Amino acid sequence: MLARRSALAALLAAALTALVGCSPTASTGTSPGVPPGDGPIVAFYGDSYTLGTGASDASLRWSTQIALDRGWREVNPSVNGLGFVNNRPSFADDDLPAQIIALQPDIVFVTMGLNDNFSYDVAAEQIEQQIDADLQRLTSALPDARFVVVEPFWYTPERPASLEIIIGWVRSAAERYGADYIPGASDWIAGKEGLMAEDGLHPNDEGYALMTRLMDDALTALGL
Repeated sequence: MLARRSALAALLAAALTALVGCSPTASTGTSPGVPPGDGPIVAFYGDSYTLGTGASDASLRWSTQIALDRGWREVNPSVNGLGFVNNRPSFADDDLPAQIIALQPDIVFVTMGLNDNFSYDVAAEQIEQQIDADLQRLTSALPDARFVVVEPFWYTPERPASLEIIIGWVRSAAERYGADYIPGASDWIAGKEGLMAEDGLHPNDEGYALMTRLMDDALTALGL
């Protein structure tokens, strides 16, 4: 299985070179530390929309605002351009799920899937399988953690057919592994004026502020 996934990673790295310019730029994650304090440890497994790319300061990203408001200790190793498969160099013990498991967090957010739309034509089957594999791996390794899976974010009024399919896979996996699920996030900023940074790919401060308000509402409804 590990050999198959390593081969898949190498294949996708070559096949997706032309696509990387269409998606948020990939970067390598670093192992995060846990902030001091006694609040719940909350880990975020996501891409640039959770990392806060496009904001004038990382403190304005939705994850940090949500964590500060609730007294959570945020650990956010999210990576630009990352998907369940897209731009993912590893499926082994040094990937983001492994980093999150090592933290033993109390709550885990999964906000992945946007970038997999750029891989869908060459890796649809692998994307579906990896969504399940990641959720199974995380929930099995962290049986006492609460999981919040968010519908994949999106950013343009045009919605590729792959988006609805990936959304369905993410939601099904969340249900299968007993995670809370937040629907509707693909519509939160997509196509709305004044919410995107100059690169046209990422939210600006106003975009993240709207995401924060909508995420706060959704989490309040979940009792978080």
